[in-house]
Amino acid sequence: MSKDPIRTGEIVVFNVDGREIPIVHRVIKVHERQDTAEVDILTKGDNNFGDDRLLYAHGQLWLQQHHIMGRAVGYLPYVGWVTIIMTEKPFIKYLLIGALGLLVITSKD
Repeated sequence: MSKDPIRTGEIVVFNVDGREIPIVHRVIKVHERQDTAEVDILTKGDNNFGDDRLLYAHGQLWLQQHHIMGRAVGYLPYVGWVTIIMTEKPFIKYLLIGALGLLVITSKD
């Protein structure tokens, strides 16, 4: 991730304490503290009604720089559904792994 400051409108990947899966949402507010040069960041999913404060850890109102894992540089619609489906329905993950294993075993090389 570049050292450029995070700006409103950017799409970032962040991880919140207590959650295993990173979240990719748009930055809607950035507050820069003049005294400490720290940055408070508020995000929101494009299709969500409100901001992401309900997704943050209990009592957390803002993200800090250490929560940000990266920035989006491209766009692939609906790709995130794959991870959501495999997380919510683990048998699909095992079915996919089994199918890939079967392809490896039966491939001629």
